[in-house]
Amino acid sequence: MPQKKQNNSKKENKPPLYNYAKYSGIAFQMVAIIIIGVFGGMKIDKYFGFQFPVFTVALSILSVFFAIYYVIRDLLK
Repeated sequence: MPQKKQNNSKKENKPPLYNYAKYSGIAFQMVAIIIIGVFGGMKIDKYFGFQFPVFTVALSILSVFFAIYYVIRDLLK
């Protein structure tokens, strides 16, 4: 039983801003992934000269799903 208390005390000894820094970092990474997807799609659409922004829409949606996947994978660690 004392081992469980030691494990819990290790988790409680983290600095007070640890969770804030961790989750805000994840949020910035999500935003970066989505922005890269949107601008990448815009560049591809501009390159091919499409009337409707096919790649912008597709890469925007894919980047949102990838960002969610990345967050879930990071939170499960």
